[in-house]
This record gives sequence, C-alpha cells and structure tokens, in this order.
Amino acid sequence: MKDTLKPGVTHTLTFIVPESKTVPFLYPEAPGFTAMPKVFATSYMVGLFEWACIELLKPHLDAGEGSLGVHVDFSHDAATPPGLTVTVTATCTRVEGRSVEFDVAGHDGVDRIGGGHHRRAIVRWDRFNERLTQKREKALGRG
Repeated sequence: MKDTLKPGVTHTLTFIVPESKTVPFLYPEAPGFTAMPKVFATSYMVGLFEWACIELLKPHLDAGEGSLGVHVDFSHDAATPPGLTVTVTATCTRVEGRSVEFDVAGHDGVDRIGGGHHRRAIVRWDRFNERLTQKREKALGRG
C-alpha cells in the first residue's frame, strides 16, 4: 500500500438503482423477500457502500494488492425506488497497518438513505488465494 492513503481522502460514487437491485430480486427463492416492495435492498446498499470504499482505495494500492471488507456498521434510513440515483461519499478516517476505516453516507437526491462505518483489510491476492486453496483442499479432505 502506498503512503498516499491518509485520513481525509474521499471518493464519490453514483449509481442509478435498477429494478434488479430491489428487495424482491435479492433471493427469489424466499417468499418473504418476493412479497416486499420494489425498493433498493439493504444488502445491495451495503455492497454499494463497499464499492465506494474499494474505488477510494484503488489509486493507493500496489500491484497485486486488493482489499476485503471485514466490518460493516450501516443504517438504512430511507427507501429508494428504482430509477433514482444514489450518490455515495466514502471518507477514509483511519489507516492502521493494513487496516483502513471509512465513514460512508448515501443520498438518493431526496433523502439520506443510510450511512455508517466500514473497515477493509488490504491483502495481497496471491497470498489470499493460496490460503483459500488450502482451505478448499482441507474442506474436501485433501489437506
């Protein structure tokens, strides 16, 4: 990770909510979800918030590095129908070793839809993938 990543660095991401990111499409197998209104699903909001943090990190990572979400603490405060544009602002609040923390907030042009805190771990993909391979082998009884 480059030393350019500092608290205060921000990134803004915009996303037009499609119908496919609404609650009934989350788990089509689950009648409890399919019966709900077509509004931006909390799970997709969390992913969008993480995406903003991933984009914030990109210019500050070395070749072969990436990041993994390790903690989320978000509220979902307002429903967003499909077609509205959500603007997410992610702000780096802390860098400690390979751990990076963020404040994140989203707005749909009418309401603040949610926000909170997120933490990501910076990883080297080669090492991460090797550990994943070892875990898979162990689960299959080969390791």
